Amino acid sequence: MALQISAFPKCYLDEIASGKMSVLDWIAMAKQLDADGLEMYEGFFTSLEPAYLDSVAEAIHASGFAMPMLCCSPDFTALDPDRRKREIDREAEMIRVTRRLGGPGAVCRILSGQRYPEVPWEQGRDWVLEAIHQVLPIAREHAIVLGMENHYKDGFWKYPEFAQKMDRFTAILDAVSDREHFGVQYDPSNAIVAGDDPIALLRRVADRIVSMHASDRYLADGATLEHLRQTDGAIGYSASLRHGVTGQGLNDYDTIFRILAEHHYRGWVSIEDGMNGMDEMAESLAFLRRMSERYFN
Repeated sequence: MALQISAFPKCYLDEIASGKMSVLDWIAMAKQLDADGLEMYEGFFTSLEPAYLDSVAEAIHASGFAMPMLCCSPDFTALDPDRRKREIDREAEMIRVTRRLGGPGAVCRILSGQRYPEVPWEQGRDWVLEAIHQVLPIAREHAIVLGMENHYKDGFWKYPEFAQKMDRFTAILDAVSDREHFGVQYDPSNAIVAGDDPIALLRRVADRIVSMHASDRYLADGATLEHLRQTDGAIGYSASLRHGVTGQGLNDYDTIFRILAEHHYRGWVSIEDGMNGMDEMAESLAFLRRMSERYFN
């Protein structure tokens, strides 16, 4: 059975989150794309009132799409305990939003938090696991799946992901036994940035993947991954690391899709693309359709 494919508007993230562009405008634009669903981001909404959220859901469904995942970026490693409590409360609220927009079985992304220099690994790990176990009952109540992403950095964060490296990521994953409502939101590009082998990570977590970002990354002229890993500390993404057409960058998608097929993956695959326009987004979607046909039909 072919995989279902969704699109995430990486190109319009700042515009929608800042209010310069409406999420409803993006949904209308997306009608031209060959996608089955549209991912949302927690910063896209101007309100969390039921009537407003229902209008967004109606626009998504009226355009012929599903809403398979809500991208959230909780920061569970903040030093301030009140801040950590607010982040937990926010993730709980986003679980409810995910159910309202996507229905039962939709994925609500979860992260560990930022890699603050003052937070040692053991303390940060304990905070992250405490937060996960506080929001898991809410996910179960609403029939929502929490997908922890092997992440690089939220576009509005200063520091990279606390659990960016594979050993840290899998240590947290292995400490959560619930496989029905908690799993992996896999992104091969982020493994490359972390200095890990995305195929090795995939083999390690393949039986727990609940969703996937099929992005591709390119290095700017003269840039190296080693330099990026050593110097990255600015707000947002490094200018040396760029998104582009999926299937034409650093990732080995034949091996990735073969492993997913071997593990009978049935979740969604979403592109993070469009930084150079809608034409590239359409090209990435077409690539994923071909890969799905090759490995899943």
